[in-house]
Amino acid sequence: MTAVLQGFAVLGAIIALGALLAHVRLLGEESQQMLAKLAFFVASPALMITVMADADVATLFSLNLAVTSAAVVVSGSTFLLISRLWFKRAVPETVIGTLSSMYVNAGNLGLPIAAYVLGDASLVAPVLLLQLIVLQPLALAVLDRSTAAAGTSRRALTVRTVTNPLLLGALVGLALALTGWEMPMVLAEPVNLIAGMAVPSMLLAYGVSLRVGPRAGRGVGMIEVGTTVFLKLIIQPVSAFLIGWAVGLDEASLFAVVVLAALPAAQNVFVHAVRYNRGVVLARDSIFLSTVLCPVALLVIAGLLT
Repeated sequence: MTAVLQGFAVLGAIIALGALLAHVRLLGEESQQMLAKLAFFVASPALMITVMADADVATLFSLNLAVTSAAVVVSGSTFLLISRLWFKRAVPETVIGTLSSMYVNAGNLGLPIAAYVLGDASLVAPVLLLQLIVLQPLALAVLDRSTAAAGTSRRALTVRTVTNPLLLGALVGLALALTGWEMPMVLAEPVNLIAGMAVPSMLLAYGVSLRVGPRAGRGVGMIEVGTTVFLKLIIQPVSAFLIGWAVGLDEASLFAVVVLAALPAAQNVFVHAVRYNRGVVLARDSIFLSTVLCPVALLVIAGLLT
């Protein structure tokens, strides 16, 4: 559990730095946009390549992946239904809210937690595969189509979807994992250096938004934010436990999928919201609250399952 708290402390320090830089006016709203675009178009695709390329193929396509996918469907579809019937939000905002309720922080927190708490970093690989190859491309495709200007051709929308930099990075990384081919040093080193910018860029942009945007709890209904957090921290891990138990996962695997399902919403969701300028405050507040409350959820899970 110490490793979990350390992971949260690292994230909080960089977010606080972003807020401080915005407070002293070294960074502002334009800087936030620049950092988010840098993460979306450049650094995150490089990170997708490095993460997926290092994943073990046998671990990727395991029963853990099926359980994780089912829990994600439960959480995401529940918010989708509530949003359309109750909140009555437009499609782009519904997509951002749905991601906030099911897209876990697998990179920043999942990797260290899998390594130091679960004892095997590869356990987070199925989550990464699901999010990078399925959930993220699907969400971005819907965002592309729902935010496109009137009259945009079907061909233009298709091209925009298949050339999304995050999708391309994930596919390249998956291809490297499946073939076992390693990039030459002259190519691998620049990719690794650029990938190293992804997480700091996201966190700094998020910190800036906390200072220059509406205060947490303002600008979007707290019932909606509370719904995403409830689904993320309670419904998703409970679903993972029930489904994993039903299909006969061993105790170690069951504990792993439940812990990973209880991780907070990822900063990627905020980057996507900024990129499309939809649901920005909803994503920001959902990430903030789920991150703050996540240690409590993990402590409860550890107490019940260990």
